[in-house]
Amino acid sequence: MSSLGWGIVSTGRHADQKIAPAINASPYNHIAAVVSRDINRAKAFSAKHNIAASYDSFESMLLDDNVAAVYLTSPNHLHADQTIKAAIAGKHVMCEKPMALSVTDGERMIEACENANVYLSVGFHLRAHPAHQYLKTLVSDGALGTISLAQVSWVRGTRGQIIPPARPEDQKWWEDLSMVGAGVTMATGVHCVDLLRYILSDEVYEISAMLDGKGESLEHISTMLLRFTKGTIASIITSRRNPDWPSQDVSIYGSLGRGSARDSVDTVLKGKLEVESESVNEIMDFGTDSISMYLTQIETFSKAIQGKGSPLATGLDGLQLTKVVSAMIESQRSGSRIKIT
Repeated sequence: MSSLGWGIVSTGRHADQKIAPAINASPYNHIAAVVSRDINRAKAFSAKHNIAASYDSFESMLLDDNVAAVYLTSPNHLHADQTIKAAIAGKHVMCEKPMALSVTDGERMIEACENANVYLSVGFHLRAHPAHQYLKTLVSDGALGTISLAQVSWVRGTRGQIIPPARPEDQKWWEDLSMVGAGVTMATGVHCVDLLRYILSDEVYEISAMLDGKGESLEHISTMLLRFTKGTIASIITSRRNPDWPSQDVSIYGSLGRGSARDSVDTVLKGKLEVESESVNEIMDFGTDSISMYLTQIETFSKAIQGKGSPLATGLDGLQLTKVVSAMIESQRSGSRIKIT
């Protein structure tokens, strides 16, 4: 299997701490180029991560024949246009979540990639956690029976601070509604919704949401009640205002048992899986690993490009999450339950 050349878009913390190390850890992938608006930042990033080419223009990087795929870690509002430009240039695209800020943009991205015959994937790393993959298997095999209830939480905060502290300079765009689309829902909520879609192999049918932005334009607490098409009711809580939440969990409750991944909903692989059912009773502990979930994403994507399987999450998965977020925002505005079509 030949090595796939990647172009990383943006030099922020996620690219620096997760994506670049993950690509460099794979024998089947390498970083061919990086782009930043500041060429000095691009060059410093290249020196740190052993990258051959540095650019200060996305369009210039797309002309690099050594770049076969791009990884978009850019601000959310840029994803659609950058994906379409990359597709036209014949580059495969892995895009950080959220895929787009509107359903229309998400559909444009998918159409552009299909027309160019390139792959489009979205960075839902929680699908790569072994605990979550095992929960998916338990559900599909019927080991937990009929699934009636599910819960996910991703809650954090700083003691004594009602409003979360200002983000570092390279993440300031997360505080601009026009660039990010929403607050904690876009940061972690979309991961939680996608995780349930993945584990349950089901789609969200209806949503009711309540948000608390403390008078600001971006919410810091998001609570969602979801109804899935097969009947499962789920609750999701995400927050940046609650430092003493015990752990970041996903739990699945069925007629024959329960499966709970404790403290597994995070940016690093860690936690413990507890399963209690009629046929399966076990506990699994997972050591801490900061990049393995991202490495799995990268390698699964590069193998898919070579005709070996499918990406962990496709553009259609990203589009479905865009629909859910749009419904969540409408539910908050109207105070009503919103059906997703």
